[in-house]
Amino acid sequence: MEKFVINIGRQLGSGGKKIAERLAQELGINCYDKRLLDLAAQESGFAKELFEHNDENKGLLDNLMHMRFLFGTTSGESFCSNVLSEESLFQFQSEAIRKCAEKESCIFVGRCADYILRDYPHCINIFIAADESERIEHVSQRKGISLEEAEKLLKKAENTRRNYYNYYTGKTWGASESYDLCINISKLGFEASFKLILDFVKGYLVRIGNK
Repeated sequence: MEKFVINIGRQLGSGGKKIAERLAQELGINCYDKRLLDLAAQESGFAKELFEHNDENKGLLDNLMHMRFLFGTTSGESFCSNVLSEESLFQFQSEAIRKCAEKESCIFVGRCADYILRDYPHCINIFIAADESERIEHVSQRKGISLEEAEKLLKKAENTRRNYYNYYTGKTWGASESYDLCINISKLGFEASFKLILDFVKGYLVRIGNK
């Protein structure tokens, strides 16, 4: 059976992570979201906290003062600047993604996996969106905050995520030409959207000979 990878990009509050987890369960494969940070830490031998602070966040090392708790002295700042640059952390995470893809069929959520695995033979790249009002409501409920606070959080987080993706890939986050399937789940609802995505994936697996 051919190994395959599903890469899922998603707008905050769109339900993309839930869809990824449901797909993984349905297909009997692993889903890697924040678990990638553990793998990247193992790959590099560095503290997981480094990857947590840099996770989909271009701009971490603009301010190194908060890193001192990991290194204790200002000499740690030089170490961070020269060895653990954002690009270095991205490379460690990229290597962890590649190793997972070589080992098993799996799903990656975000982390520029579609770009990192651009030369991988069997990839499906999916982008999941939803209407802004619906996403704001989801964030508000999940975080237990007001709609106004949720809107500010959503816009800030999405701007950070967009900058991270665009910086490392040279592509445009959410642009249709970067993906095989783009879907606004507000149009069909979660369940119908999930079924559509699952049917799309299954159709591709049949095409490459995976029943």
